[in-house]
Amino acid sequence: MLSPEIARKIRQIEISTRHLVMDSFAGEYHSVFKGQGMEFDEVRPYYPGDDVRRIDWNVTARTGTPFVRRYQEEREATVMLVVDASASGDFGTVGRFKRELAAELAAALSFAATSNNDRVGLLIFTDRVELLVPPRKGRKHVLRLIRDMLVFEPRGKGTDISMALETINLVLKRRGIIFLVSDFLADPEGYRRPLAITNRRHDVVALDLHDPLEREIADVGVLTLEDAETGEMTVVDTGSTAWREAFARQVVDHDNKKGRVFASLGVDSIKVATGTDYAAKLTAFFRLRAKRLAR
Repeated sequence: MLSPEIARKIRQIEISTRHLVMDSFAGEYHSVFKGQGMEFDEVRPYYPGDDVRRIDWNVTARTGTPFVRRYQEEREATVMLVVDASASGDFGTVGRFKRELAAELAAALSFAATSNNDRVGLLIFTDRVELLVPPRKGRKHVLRLIRDMLVFEPRGKGTDISMALETINLVLKRRGIIFLVSDFLADPEGYRRPLAITNRRHDVVALDLHDPLEREIADVGVLTLEDAETGEMTVVDTGSTAWREAFARQVVDHDNKKGRVFASLGVDSIKVATGTDYAAKLTAFFRLRAKRLAR
């Protein structure tokens, strides 16, 4: 039984994200993800100039007249939301936690997929597969996914992106669209190879979440910081210029490593902060990608 607070949260996310989808990027989503293949439509008589590779030899033999197979784009696509539920997601200082941002982004993408008549599934992971929901269509299914993302209590605390991608490669047999939602705090080289394999089989888009405080810590004196995933405690002096410079270099270095891995594999990525307008980010991404694909 859902608590009244969770029920209200699900309803709030449904209303806001459905409006965002219809008002902002439903058309852009449609133009970017047009379908994942071709399906047989019918046979028709051969005309000069037709591709001879499409001749249906069985029908041709029966009728004595050349016929070709006609195909049409397969409109229905399969979308998988691969969502990181590790302990670092329970952090946020501007508006919402990263975990809540992940749920809202996944909801918006789910409603966009549903408006496109696509099927949507969900894989929640930490350092293990926590939940796997097979792809289905419809509003009730999308609401179930939102509920799962908000109320699911993971057993693990760590992050294993490689394991999540390897699972997708096992369970998703046909080409699909993968939205990988994470803060990507893990070493990028650790998931390079499985990401390369997944991106060859599917269309992978990385949604890279972060909170501003993770990138720039204010001068508030001595702090004890705890790694949410490992429990490791570190005492730092945020007033130290040397520490602040080292921290800034670490953030930039990690961003650069991530960027190089995504770029080298041809994986599109969208950076989204907890306090920003994620609808504008998604709309800009879809429009840019549509223009790129139209060239």
